[in-house]
Amino acid sequence: MTKTHRLVAKAKGGYMDTKGRHVIAELWGCNVRLLNDVNIIEEIFVTAAVKTGAEVREVIFHQFSPHGVSGVVIISESHLAMHSFPEHGYASIDVYTCGDLDPNIAVSHISLCFAATRIKTIELVRGVEQNLAMQI
Repeated sequence: MTKTHRLVAKAKGGYMDTKGRHVIAELWGCNVRLLNDVNIIEEIFVTAAVKTGAEVREVIFHQFSPHGVSGVVIISESHLAMHSFPEHGYASIDVYTCGDLDPNIAVSHISLCFAATRIKTIELVRGVEQNLAMQI
């Protein structure tokens, strides 16, 4: 691993690889009641972060009126974020982890908790120049 693939700051007693895995998930057919309950969503996301082995730093979720929740769990290794659309049974999920953590563990937990009937995911390996679709 080259020096350019490491953070200058230390994390968890050693240098953390800046390459990460970023999963974007589309969850359809979700439990409408759960998608509109900010407290349950917060619990689901914090548990998902812990299941990946992440270190939770900050948690903030907001309940919109008349419906919908947006929020983020900041982890030492990056973040888990979402926005729910209960009126459509849909949630957009974003899980980015650096180091050896598997973001799919979090996505699987969240999908199961929301009882999603259809799931589409895209995974990007971050910090790798070959991933650039365009160069400026």
